[in-house]
Amino acid sequence: MSIHADIRPAAARAVDAVKIYGKGDAEVRALDGVNAEFGAGEFTAIMGPSGSGKSTLMHCLAGLDDLTSGEVWLGDINLAPLDEKEKTRVRRDNVGFIFQAFNLVPTLTAAENITLPLDIAGRRVDREWMDTIVDTVGLRDRLTHKPTELSGGQQQRVAAARALVSRPKVIFADEPTGALDSTSSAELLEFMRRAVDEFGQTLVMVTHDPFAASYASRVVFLSDGRVVDEMLSPTPDEVLDHVKDLAAA
Repeated sequence: MSIHADIRPAAARAVDAVKIYGKGDAEVRALDGVNAEFGAGEFTAIMGPSGSGKSTLMHCLAGLDDLTSGEVWLGDINLAPLDEKEKTRVRRDNVGFIFQAFNLVPTLTAAENITLPLDIAGRRVDREWMDTIVDTVGLRDRLTHKPTELSGGQQQRVAAARALVSRPKVIFADEPTGALDSTSSAELLEFMRRAVDEFGQTLVMVTHDPFAASYASRVVFLSDGRVVDEMLSPTPDEVLDHVKDLAAA
């Protein structure tokens, strides 16, 4: 089954994507011919039961893992023929990441963690854009604090700001609310929604949480390594019912 975004150009797409782990009796087909597009300026959630391939799909789309066969594209860049050095450059210049574990550098302040991708790339920080992000995530009075001096929700907002600071073509978020309480989750999701609506950001989020998925414009459902359905303008109850149906199938 092929799932396509609307008429917007694709910020990321998978074409006949196959990912196999192991060999022989131990072979696991994590992705089984996935075709999916994620439109620019769109907030898409990827959902499915455990083992459905959702994290594998995200990692391959982001160039963190290689397909066994097929192609993944970031905009007009085909990742398949690139070597590791070239893929690293493409990720640096085009992709932002938000992980469940925050992945902040403990010795750096919040401000230094936010600008880290630009510092590594040797790029200048756009101070006006930085100020916009900092104020949007409500971190103005926390910029000089180190991660251990921040709550989990504040740390994740630092991670979200870091993902946005380089104006990437697409942000991949892997279970971004998984380590947060309900209040912090809602704050982060509101920020992610604003990043799409106000800043035109493209966001692809893997989640198991129907509440988180309801912030997306579109939900793509995977099962057994295949795209099996999609839902537009989802509500938490609709998503939950759909996930239950997939798990029972």
